[in-house]
Amino acid sequence: MKINSIHIENFRNIEKIDTDFEDVNIIWGENAQGKTNLIEAIYLFTGARSFRGARDKELVRFDCEKSILKINFESREREQSAEITIGEKRSSALNGIKNKNSNSLSNEIKAVVFSPVHLSMVKDGPRERRFFIDNALCQIKANYRNLLKEYNRALTQRNSLLKDLIKHPEMEDMLYIWNQNLARHGAKIIYQRLKYIDALLPYAKDIYSGISNNREEIDLRYCGCDSFSENISDIESKLLKAFDENKVNDIVNKSTAAGPHRDDIEILINSKSARLYASQGQQRSSVLAIKLAEAALLKEMTEIEPIALLDDVMSELDESRQDYILNHIKSSQVFITCCDKEQILRLKDGKTIHIENGKIING
Repeated sequence: MKINSIHIENFRNIEKIDTDFEDVNIIWGENAQGKTNLIEAIYLFTGARSFRGARDKELVRFDCEKSILKINFESREREQSAEITIGEKRSSALNGIKNKNSNSLSNEIKAVVFSPVHLSMVKDGPRERRFFIDNALCQIKANYRNLLKEYNRALTQRNSLLKDLIKHPEMEDMLYIWNQNLARHGAKIIYQRLKYIDALLPYAKDIYSGISNNREEIDLRYCGCDSFSENISDIESKLLKAFDENKVNDIVNKSTAAGPHRDDIEILINSKSARLYASQGQQRSSVLAIKLAEAALLKEMTEIEPIALLDDVMSELDESRQDYILNHIKSSQVFITCCDKEQILRLKDGKTIHIENGKIING
């Protein structure tokens, strides 16, 4: 897919913007001028919430009643249009027809986003990496979000029972019921995660090799079920065994120690932990490679080529890595924000947009 143009009114610090786009778009300017606001507006058309964690009321320009966002885009080999209005509630329309909810846009408009906040995928704990893989799977597997809800419901119920067992030990036999539910749903989640990593890894390796000029290699390793096979029934059996082995400690700690809610995805650079041993540039490169691999896999599985939104991606990268980002990402439409004007001089083909105080100065 490709976004041809956008119209923005009263969004963040942007009073009004109308601009066209090309395959590669560099949005540059000083900090706090509106660069990220522009790609944030684009991202909302995926039906998702702000990738910066903002609530809708924070997106409307100060002293204004609502924000209006419109795009013209190409998807499924035809030209289309979409509109989002953000006020007391958010509403959307596709090709002039109002949607029941903004999530409906996600069937036509897909994007992956890299932002400095995503560096937590490498720097922080397992929760951030689990969130990445679960969010990615929600975009390509229609039932995965419901599967997560069922698992979390069973986990909450099991943990609630564990807390009650201190006062009511006679209820211990009921653990069997929640163990069964948790293992059944958990096995399906682990299976989907393993399959996704297997499919993602070749793309990530290829992209990271390009970014590092073939000097380094990335790897991804699912941790927490190393002994599990990729057979769902085997994974379920392993989970049931883990629940049984951990039962005493689970009762003491009043929580469930094993399961996909505790698993991790280790990111390795040259066979070493990226979190512990990689430089700032390597960590940034690894997250970027994973995000671009996500876009490639999303295209393969949905037949819709997602756009890539890369916010402040150039920081802490050497010139060869910056050159790859500017001139060698050709698989999708790309939007890149940066502060340094010198960085955009190496752009061989594309459009530059200069933003100052929420207005386009040129571009």
